[in-house]
Amino acid sequence: MITAIVSLMFLALLAVSMAHLAWSFGLTWPLRDEKLLAQTVVGTAGIERMPSRLTTFAVTVFLVVAMVVGVALGDHDSGGIWLTLAGLFLAVVFLGRGVVGYTGWWAALTPEPNFRFNDRRVYSPLCLLLGAGFAALAIMRLL
Repeated sequence: MITAIVSLMFLALLAVSMAHLAWSFGLTWPLRDEKLLAQTVVGTAGIERMPSRLTTFAVTVFLVVAMVVGVALGDHDSGGIWLTLAGLFLAVVFLGRGVVGYTGWWAALTPEPNFRFNDRRVYSPLCLLLGAGFAALAIMRLL
């Protein structure tokens, strides 16, 4: 069970981090131009360009760190309480992002139609699943 959770989380975080890495190098994959990419993955009103490459790379680093913590949480004997706390922190971060995606406040902040469509169907549910995965792994370490 733990191996399945770790593996699925690893694959999801790897895919998302690789997309962010590509964007940090200026690629617009999988879309045709930067404006459409920004409207689809950032979604703020009137957005024309992606955030800075450094900002996007920082998100990549955060996702890779989350991926490493997720894999480490799968080993009950390593990392001690600090690793468990890191897992709980990441659970709160991802669950928070997932829940916020369904609020009116977030919809008003990110009104671009492409983003709204993807956020309700992909981004927020993925964050909720990742948050639940981090929570489950951290709690299983405590049992």
